[in-house]
Amino acid sequence: MTTPEQLLQQLHWRYATKKFDPTKAIPDDLWQTLEKSLVLTPSSFGLQPWKFVVVRDPAIRQQLVEHSWGQSQVGDASHTVVFAIKKGLSNADVDHYIARLSEVQGTPLEVLQGFSDVIKGFLEKMPDQAAVDAWAAKQVYIALGQFMAAAAMLEVDTCPMEGINPPKYDEILGLAEQGYGTIVICPAGYRAADDKSATRPKVRFPAEEVVMHVG
Repeated sequence: MTTPEQLLQQLHWRYATKKFDPTKAIPDDLWQTLEKSLVLTPSSFGLQPWKFVVVRDPAIRQQLVEHSWGQSQVGDASHTVVFAIKKGLSNADVDHYIARLSEVQGTPLEVLQGFSDVIKGFLEKMPDQAAVDAWAAKQVYIALGQFMAAAAMLEVDTCPMEGINPPKYDEILGLAEQGYGTIVICPAGYRAADDKSATRPKVRFPAEEVVMHVG
């Protein structure tokens, strides 16, 4: 089991990598573990309204740099993960999840009908589809956090990035026609030896300023 000391050590080790070493690739077995950490991400209702697009092709990643404010991490990292939401979630998506839930847990569909109705009722109460998409985007950020923490435990560097042009990403990766939309990305790989950001102290407010205890 990971000790509390080891956990904090890795979280201190992690930083938003500004410069990746393009000659270092994440080993396949390590990457498979990181992909599984994405799949295991929790979400509201367990609905999983997302797709994680792993871009390994250097040519495609270099093409994406142009639509990432020129940030070189996208092209230099070993992998770039694009976190996308399923746009326009509908009752059909709920049915798909309930069917999977029934399959995995061996619960009859009729027993799950009440849970299905709760989810559908939640989505129907949203004021519009934009609100549903915004809710789905919140779920994606849970996955981003889990991915970064898992990577840190394996000493794989990451850099979460919102400075991108999502429609262009959707176009290049063919996401729009699949019903998905890019929200945020996270290049992953290994820090360059001359990335000065690696040695800068973390700037965080004191715990007593951001953590409040009740009771």
